[in-house]
Amino acid sequence: MQKRNVGIVGGGPGGLTLARLLATRGIGFTVFELDEHPLARPQGGSLDLHAESGQRALREAGLEAQFKALARYDDQYDAIYDHLGALRFEHADASGGDRPEIDRTQLRAILLDGLPEETIRWGSKVSAVEPLPDGRHRVVGAEGALGEFDLVVGADGAWSRVRPLLSREKPAYTGILFIELSIDDVDAQHPGLAALIPRGKISAVGNCQGFIAQRSSNGHVRAYVMFRVPEAQLEEGVVDLSSPAHARAQLKAMLPGWAPSLLAFIDGCSDTIHARPIVALPVGHRWAHRPGVTLLGDAAHVMPPFSGEGVNMAMLDGLELGLRLSEVSDWSEAVAGYEAEMFERAAEAAAGAMEGLAFVSEDALAHVLGHFASLKPAAE
Repeated sequence: MQKRNVGIVGGGPGGLTLARLLATRGIGFTVFELDEHPLARPQGGSLDLHAESGQRALREAGLEAQFKALARYDDQYDAIYDHLGALRFEHADASGGDRPEIDRTQLRAILLDGLPEETIRWGSKVSAVEPLPDGRHRVVGAEGALGEFDLVVGADGAWSRVRPLLSREKPAYTGILFIELSIDDVDAQHPGLAALIPRGKISAVGNCQGFIAQRSSNGHVRAYVMFRVPEAQLEEGVVDLSSPAHARAQLKAMLPGWAPSLLAFIDGCSDTIHARPIVALPVGHRWAHRPGVTLLGDAAHVMPPFSGEGVNMAMLDGLELGLRLSEVSDWSEAVAGYEAEMFERAAEAAAGAMEGLAFVSEDALAHVLGHFASLKPAAE
């Protein structure tokens, strides 16, 4: 029998977790990734990997030791402020949880390490996936056919090129806009900000607006200012990103009454400022099983980031799909089983993530404090 192979569209955490599982189990695969190389663009800030999902995926992929060498167990500090700068909640035991932090770039490096170079096709812009008469699928790029596969997995994010083969659903704007800020060398260059966020992350809520600042490694801080913005206004441009100085001034003006200590994160940010409209697929998104193609991660269930489940769900998807492909000879049956299980747990995670939109609301402070109060006994 000809050896079967898998085409993985997208080299994010979910796609690379699947690739690692397949590599360790002798199943052929090719990853098609748009980035020209692993460091072609910033991968984002810090991630907390959950014991039952992200950490489990790394453990079963044989990467637990590499993860533990880089994971920041002492960055699980959390504090909640109101918009006036008053501390309203603090989880001061920075290493007392089971969700250590790791930079996205570090996680990608761990997953890539050990994968044969020829299995990653960098700089591949997939434009379509075409069904073939024999039940296989062809992956197509700008330069033509990229390969034919027994199974194609769309791990290509919210705007997946693979999803249309399975579903007509598209992500919808949630009404929340993030403005992403970066602060470099915070301990040396901005000691006042460093004192406010000694470890982990801090959040602030008020006036139907939100703020989160989180440490990464090497003194880097990534911060997000959050607003409720009508979709029509997005096209007009909420903030003038062509001028960092204007963007800073606009952001501060959009936060009337906020404490100077919190606005200082805007003053101290670099000129790299991005607008991130938050989108989501419908809670409970699913599709009829189609042999030879499936989805994982954001391509299957993109959700708001408030619960921190997105990357963990993607890695668990990659793990579960990889295990089934290695254990069940009938790949259609294996994929159908993976999808049925994934639909259920993704729906639960997405529902919780949608509830997190209350972080940017009139009742945000009561909502957030209530959430942490419900977790406090377990933490103690």
